[in-house]
Amino acid sequence: MSVMSDRWIRQMAHKHGMIDPFVEAQKRDGVISYGLSSYGYDARIADEFKIFTNIDSAVIDPKAFAHTSFVDRKTDTCIIPPNSFALGHTMEYFRIPRDVLVICLGKSTYARCGIIVNVTPLEPEWEGQVTIEISNTTPLPAKIHAHEGICQFLFLQGNEACETSYADKAGKYMGQRGTALPRM
Repeated sequence: MSVMSDRWIRQMAHKHGMIDPFVEAQKRDGVISYGLSSYGYDARIADEFKIFTNIDSAVIDPKAFAHTSFVDRKTDTCIIPPNSFALGHTMEYFRIPRDVLVICLGKSTYARCGIIVNVTPLEPEWEGQVTIEISNTTPLPAKIHAHEGICQFLFLQGNEACETSYADKAGKYMGQRGTALPRM
C-alpha cells in the first residue's frame, strides 16, 4: 500500500472527479491552509455546524440519536464551548476509487490549540461530503473558521482492488451531503 502523491491526487481529481471542488495548490495567506499538498489534500470545513449542548439534558445514544442534543448554526466562525464537541462537513465532495482507502488527520494549527478532529476512514467507492467531528479539549471556548482548512486526507492505494467496496455493501452513509448524524 502506497501513499499517493500530489500528481496522482491532481490527476484523479481532474479525470475522475475524486475531489470536487478541487483546489489545485495549497492556499495559505491569512487562512488555515487548504488544497493540494505534497502527499495529501487539506479539506475545508463548510459553514454549517451542529454544536452539542446540554440544554435539554439529552443522552447521546448512537442507536437513538436525539436532535435535542445539539443546536444548528450557519456561520463563518463556529464557537465550540469548553470541553465540548461539534459536527461539520467538508465543502468538498469525495469519490473514492475502488482500490483506495483514505485516512484523515487533523490540522496542526488546530491541534496546537487543543482542537481535535476525527474522521473515520473513507472506504473504497464511498462518496459524499465528509462529516467532520471536532472536539474542543480545552477549558476555553474555541473558534473554528469556516471555508478554511480543517483536516488533511491521505490516499492509500492498495496492491489490488478490494473484493467488496462500500458501494457494494450499500453503506448507510453513501452519497451524504451536509452533516450526517448517526444512523442505524
